[in-house]
Amino acid sequence: MAYLESLAPPQTIHLGLERMEILLRRIGWGPSDPPALIVGGTNGKGSTVALVESILRAAGYRVGAYFSPHLLRYAERIRIHGVDIAEAPLCRAFAAAEVARGTLPLTFFEFGTATALLAFREAKLDCLVLEVGLGGRLDAVNAIDPIASAVTTVGIDHVEWLGADRESIGREKAGIFRACKPALVGDPNPPESLLDEALRVGAELVLRGRDFAWRREEAGGQWTYRSQVRERRGLPPPALLGDFQLDNAATALALVDAIAPNWPVPDPAVREGLIQARLPGRFEWRETGRIRWCLDVAHNPAAAATLARELGIRKESGPVHAILGMLCDKDVEGFVRELAPRVGIWHPIGLPEPRGLSASALEARVRSALPYAKIESGDPLQEL
Repeated sequence: MAYLESLAPPQTIHLGLERMEILLRRIGWGPSDPPALIVGGTNGKGSTVALVESILRAAGYRVGAYFSPHLLRYAERIRIHGVDIAEAPLCRAFAAAEVARGTLPLTFFEFGTATALLAFREAKLDCLVLEVGLGGRLDAVNAIDPIASAVTTVGIDHVEWLGADRESIGREKAGIFRACKPALVGDPNPPESLLDEALRVGAELVLRGRDFAWRREEAGGQWTYRSQVRERRGLPPPALLGDFQLDNAATALALVDAIAPNWPVPDPAVREGLIQARLPGRFEWRETGRIRWCLDVAHNPAAAATLARELGIRKESGPVHAILGMLCDKDVEGFVRELAPRVGIWHPIGLPEPRGLSASALEARVRSALPYAKIESGDPLQEL
């Protein structure tokens, strides 16, 4: 990690495909390497990658999955057949990426993406499911030519790089679509720019609401997925908690269906994949003594609204404490306003600068948005 950060700090963002395309040529990435699915979107892309990975694994395929960011260990970013990469293959891939890099300047994410691809190649996998880091059109992952792509949702985030409105952001995210290949859209109300760009490049659009949908069944929390080619009834809820995960699960199934002619997946594998999917930090619940913890990586107003809705469904007893860390380029005020109806006490904590907000700076922004909120400084783990 220290060496990766010496190349460029992980918070450094330098969009563009030129460096990654050079690196792919140097490592000889091509048709003999595992085919890839690419998943982008403002929210839900990591969960969708995890669901597709789990379903394809349950169908008997050897799958590599690439996520970002990690929570605790860098190895969380690279999963090989459902397991975080071990230290030895990670170090081998890291060394191979460094040799290929030579003097080529790379960002943290570009080097990490190359490392993941080399690790996947060594593991001799059947297919890859790759999460876009930021945006789509100019993201390092988009240097790969996918067999199908999906955009889960389009919301307001990363406005400094993607634009300040959904139309601008949608245009950037549509950059992962390819001519004559499936282009899945999980957003029920996508911006026109996303659809226009897909049509411009000649992608095969598959739209939620038109081409696929889901509905809840009356008994046992089961649900039905329907597309133009099939209907799957009696599906179990995903192991990833939250009603919103049914949206991601439907998008994942649409992506699986899109590649079904060459990658058939029977119904039992779909069910098994849904209940085995895992991804930390997505409405994840833990208990320590008298405290129930909800760990969630929400970081924009749309995700905060979803989190607030899910917390409302659970109706936790007692005050909800929000231990909050944010980056300085995020819409902190919009985020906390959405979450405020479910939070009793705020505990701002600092993240590494320069991109992370200090605890004091975050507290000031929370106070500006919520003048009458109860905010406590200091170490929240000592206070709770």
